[in-house]
Amino acid sequence: MRPGVRYMLYSTLAFSMMHICVKSLTHIPAHEIILFRSAVTLIISFAFLRYHRLPVFGTNRKILVLRGTVGVIALTLFFITLQRIPLAAAVTLQHLSPIFTVLFSMLFLSEKVKPSQWLFFLVAFSGVLLIKGFDERIEPIFMLLGILSAVFSGLAYVCIRILRHTDHAYNVVFYFPLVATPVMGIWCMINWVQPMGYEWGLLILAGVFTQVGQIFMTRSLQAEEASSVAILKYLSLVYALGFGYFLFDETYPWMSLAGIGLIFAGVGLNTFRRKVSL
Repeated sequence: MRPGVRYMLYSTLAFSMMHICVKSLTHIPAHEIILFRSAVTLIISFAFLRYHRLPVFGTNRKILVLRGTVGVIALTLFFITLQRIPLAAAVTLQHLSPIFTVLFSMLFLSEKVKPSQWLFFLVAFSGVLLIKGFDERIEPIFMLLGILSAVFSGLAYVCIRILRHTDHAYNVVFYFPLVATPVMGIWCMINWVQPMGYEWGLLILAGVFTQVGQIFMTRSLQAEEASSVAILKYLSLVYALGFGYFLFDETYPWMSLAGIGLIFAGVGLNTFRRKVSL
């Protein structure tokens, strides 16, 4: 297994655990969760940079700031949808991001996408649509916010790809909380909800899982072409279906099983496309 593929699989699992933490914090506003998450990752990222004797503020600072900004927008929109609609549906909308990643990579990075890959993307995306189906619990406004989150996520991934030649993965990860912490801190001064008991632990865990997920995601996108590994994020939808059912009593139609099969087919064919003779 190529390193970029392996790193993205690790990242997907870590982010899925973070989704559980956020989904469990039902009455804590999204911006407050992001503040705690960012504060934790800011401390950890700074420690990593100092330990490895890397320049704290990196080299390509304009793109680093841009990556942090679009990442914060994407995460805020995603957390809002994650708290307002079923887990699998929220993750489904977020998983439109690989499509936007490919489009932005073609526009800004001149990366080539093989014709067969479009077929694999279509197969995987068809699986996403099949799993989602028609759900009356999803209001149009939250569907729109979910799609916008995917758009900004796609931009963030392209920024990471650009930074692969200039900055270490730790610098890329560091700029997200560097942007998010002051912005969300000001927001929380206006609207603050006091966490209770175990919620403090969930807030901290959300930050830890995020740090792990971001590091592996960044390493993956720096090791492989964005179009090759971004689609592996679809696997987190499988986790969302399982966690949603067992932890949050969310039920799904039988077509979800067929959708999972399509996702695995699309992901597998894309990952090993170089070994497939079409």
